[in-house]
Amino acid sequence: MALVLNEEQVMLKDAARNFLRERAPISHLRELRDSGNTDGFSRELWAEMADMGWPAILVPEEHGGLGYGYTGMGIVLEESGRTLTPSPLLSTALAGVSALTAAGTSEQCAELLPSVVTGETLLTLACDEHSIHQPERSETRAEASDSGFRLSGRKTAVLDGHVADTFIVSALTGSGLSLFLVPATAEGVSVERYPVLDTHAAANVTFDRVLLPASSLLGDLNGGQAVLDKVLDAVRIGASAELLGLAQEVFERTLGYLKERKQFGVPIGSFQALQHRAAHLFGEIEMCKSLVLKALQVLDGPGEIDPQLASMTKAKLSETAHKAATEAIQMHGGIGMTDDFDIGFFLKRARILESIYGDRYFHLDRFARQRGY
Repeated sequence: MALVLNEEQVMLKDAARNFLRERAPISHLRELRDSGNTDGFSRELWAEMADMGWPAILVPEEHGGLGYGYTGMGIVLEESGRTLTPSPLLSTALAGVSALTAAGTSEQCAELLPSVVTGETLLTLACDEHSIHQPERSETRAEASDSGFRLSGRKTAVLDGHVADTFIVSALTGSGLSLFLVPATAEGVSVERYPVLDTHAAANVTFDRVLLPASSLLGDLNGGQAVLDKVLDAVRIGASAELLGLAQEVFERTLGYLKERKQFGVPIGSFQALQHRAAHLFGEIEMCKSLVLKALQVLDGPGEIDPQLASMTKAKLSETAHKAATEAIQMHGGIGMTDDFDIGFFLKRARILESIYGDRYFHLDRFARQRGY
């Protein structure tokens, strides 16, 4: 498949860009931060995104969704990366919906997906328990009971866990890992919210002998690892798409500053040393555009996502977005370090997106192992 967007995808990209620039510029992020908003995002704006159809992009049509595919979701995430818009797109519209469509029964999908489409229900994936990303290592356990399961354990760094209505939790069930749908209101569930660097928020979630019905099992018993890997790779590529939008926006802002800022009577963009750095970064971003689009198209294809491609994408976009943000601050000089200027916000968001679901070092190691090194 050609690495270009079709006409419908271009229209979606333009619509998303226009909406986010009008309704959620970076001043919106500042307002959320300064107002002390504990959700980390605007519920009103999320409702408007639902009206735009964004939570419905991956939801099958039989459940009220658009069934538009991962490329469409990646386009929206890329544009949200340009404006640093906080929203549950990654946690709910991508991770949660991917898990349900991959392994959910028709009853589970019918119960949750229609309300996800309308923006009423928020989902999130709870799979990490350690200071580094190790989703295959779980001490959380689900023991069989007369009526279903008893879930006990603790999950850390749960994206949007403080606002989620339903958790998708990984737990050991004897001979393997299984996934469970756990309502946030279930007895024994306790949520500890904490702020993160980029003005968003996350949570640590404890499950204290939470009684779950048998119908809460998502997918096959002891077969959760394969589903979890598939969902995580999709979310990693989605986070990479957001990193791509971030890198493009911060680079374009830096180019504008290089043309305007003068030193010794000439624009600093005329200095060859800065030109070389900008040209190198331009080449890296162009390569990342192709990499992200290819990964999204593979997700939409008939086969399974290649773990090597997912890890290569996440590692490369983490590196490039970090470089774009740090170069931007350096080229802006002292003003780039001030809160009055927007550039610093890009580095903060880049750092969070780099770390979620495996940082570049996790994925470099994973890629090497997949290649047999």
